[in-house]
Amino acid sequence: MGFVRAAVFTSIVAIGGAAYVYRADVMREVGPYLGMAPAKAAETQASPAAGAQPQGRRGRANPGGAVPVVTMPVTSQAMPVVVDAVGTVQSIASVQIKPRMDSQIMKVNVEEGALVKEGDVLFELDSRALKAQLGQIEAQIRKDQAQVVQARRDLQRTEELLAKNAGTVVQRDNAGTAVKAAEAQLEADEAAKASVQTSLTFTEIRAPVSGRIGSIANKAGAVVRTGDNSAASTLATINQIDPIYVSFAIPQVILPDLRAAMAKGPVTVSAIVDDAKKQSGVMAFIENTVDPNTGTVTAKARIGNANELLWPGQFVKVEIVLGIEPDALSVPSSAVQLGSQGPFVFVIKDGVAELRQVSVKRTQDGQAVIGKGLESGEQVVVDGQLRLVQGASVTVRPPTVNPTRPTAPPRG
Repeated sequence: MGFVRAAVFTSIVAIGGAAYVYRADVMREVGPYLGMAPAKAAETQASPAAGAQPQGRRGRANPGGAVPVVTMPVTSQAMPVVVDAVGTVQSIASVQIKPRMDSQIMKVNVEEGALVKEGDVLFELDSRALKAQLGQIEAQIRKDQAQVVQARRDLQRTEELLAKNAGTVVQRDNAGTAVKAAEAQLEADEAAKASVQTSLTFTEIRAPVSGRIGSIANKAGAVVRTGDNSAASTLATINQIDPIYVSFAIPQVILPDLRAAMAKGPVTVSAIVDDAKKQSGVMAFIENTVDPNTGTVTAKARIGNANELLWPGQFVKVEIVLGIEPDALSVPSSAVQLGSQGPFVFVIKDGVAELRQVSVKRTQDGQAVIGKGLESGEQVVVDGQLRLVQGASVTVRPPTVNPTRPTAPPRG
């Protein structure tokens, strides 16, 4: 217990000594929070070392206490007018593959997750019974064709006999009826053949669109039925990957600007993955109503996706470029501070800081686009603002480059 008391006493003595040595700096920083007037704080700072120059905020009268800052010029440049949103990747076409006849799967020609092209044969069903039926109908058609030829010969003979007064009109009419009956039978059998041929095409299930196929529920040997409404009745699902949709919601106040931009030409939309990978396309669709619950409008962009960077169901950051502002005033976003009266920056003139209220139109790619309050070429503080006040004396130091600091990707 005595050891603990000794340690505590030693700590108190050390803290008190440090506070005494640095009492001027301590009172300068905490004096305003204790309600002490500047004069009172100055009296409190009096000590044998009062002749030393204190550090901190100083104006023109004390250039020795200048605050080191980093500045950047206000630049005038072309800046895109960009609207940010969060989107969801959607397939343009998502097709469930189901059988169109009751049969047995004889062969599966695709692997799960494979990339398929439109028209590729995915599944082969049992077609033996249909092929046999087709053979019977084709034989019947040949028989019908022979009967049609015979009926036409009989009709010709009866007409010749009637012309020689060796036959009767009734015989000629009966022969004509036999021809029409034979021709009708031939047409019926040809229609039956077409029906069987159509059914035969159902035994080869082909990809209706190009895309990625999902899980395959039924393998070779499984029996599939058209009346089965269970999940197992779906053989697979194909999602179109390239091109692809990105669906997002925008505030209704932006809708007029977006429609005006679309009227002028294609509106560029970019989908950003992991803040680094970007895929660009064009605006494709705007919903015809505003959601009254959220005050937003759903829109879709059509984006090429040959490298399959975008995947259905994926969340992405969306940037919609409504146009280009040719002479936009911009400063690094780190220069803009937020105060009780709104955004402000510190402008450096003749080594003195001037607090300047500004209006910020938007912030993008680490740049704040200024509406009013600044002029091109003015120097604004981007580092060291926390120690500045109106009229403080400053010294400009070169910026410190941090090679590990991530930078925003350039806009495409």
